[in-house]
Amino acid sequence: MIKTLIVEDSGLMRMRISDVLRSAGIVEIVGTAKNGDEGLKAIKLKRPDVVITDMVMPDYDGLYLVKNAMKESPVPIIVLSSLDRKSAQVFEALSSGAFEFLDKPRSQRGLGFNKPLIDLVKTAAGVDTDSLKSTGAVRNHLEHTFDSLLTYEVVAVGASTGGPSAIEVFLKGLPANFPVPIVIAQHMPQRFIESFAQRLDTYTNLKVKTAEIGETLRPGHIYLCSGEYNTEVVPDHGNGRPIFAKKQRKYKEFNHPSVDCMFDSVAEYYKNKAIAVILTGMGKDGMEGIVKIKKAGGLTIAQNEKSCVVYGMPKAAVDAKAADYVVHIDELPGFVTSCFC
Repeated sequence: MIKTLIVEDSGLMRMRISDVLRSAGIVEIVGTAKNGDEGLKAIKLKRPDVVITDMVMPDYDGLYLVKNAMKESPVPIIVLSSLDRKSAQVFEALSSGAFEFLDKPRSQRGLGFNKPLIDLVKTAAGVDTDSLKSTGAVRNHLEHTFDSLLTYEVVAVGASTGGPSAIEVFLKGLPANFPVPIVIAQHMPQRFIESFAQRLDTYTNLKVKTAEIGETLRPGHIYLCSGEYNTEVVPDHGNGRPIFAKKQRKYKEFNHPSVDCMFDSVAEYYKNKAIAVILTGMGKDGMEGIVKIKKAGGLTIAQNEKSCVVYGMPKAAVDAKAADYVVHIDELPGFVTSCFC
């Protein structure tokens, strides 16, 4: 049984979450708390395997709980958030060590909430808490000297659970004059994509933004794929340059955004001029796409198991023999930069 603590100020929501988890037959609710301070005390007393917390609570919120729990009694924490899409609190919680976040249901039925929550609890219970701790990577303000003729023309990145923090580490370590566009497909609800891009933009001298349909990919820019549809890279009909387009096809592993969709199109357009990076995440999304990039002659990189919050997507790539290199997240910025020298 997975010992789980629920931290939530709403009695109705505590009951709802408890009912959902008990229905799985593998979860024991070891306690509840009404705010972050009570939750922190309960973590030390009950020693749960997993904590589920709301973000907005009176006196001591979910961010307080995450920051202090990860310092004093590390445990996988799933954050439930109904915050506005422009709030940065969720991403601060993730960078402080929260395992993952999930949209809080807006109604009693909460369609689409039950299975994702149960799946996250199952996965979180097996996570090494050391992988959740912030690496303390610093922002790289320096410029780098690159070859005039670049071997690669794009970096494509796919990530899911644990991805926001891993992406922050990667981008912080890149030089201020990184020479090619970076396209990122991170599994995340659309209402958080824009605020995530804004947060990332503060960590790098490169321009971070959401990818827009019809927009041309430009060097020195980092693009986050939309959470409303699947994004691909295609040639512009007029000049052949790479632009973003909407893909109607649905993919088996994940959609909106699909890493496989983005990787497939990068393989098709850039061929051996692409670098693909698969980061921490549940499931196998990106595996088929990274195989195609490798077959096209591109360079493929998987995050190593030790630095992953969830060694799912990178493991799928490694098992498929699609990863040319397996790299710790702290070493990834320098490793990718060296590919252009």
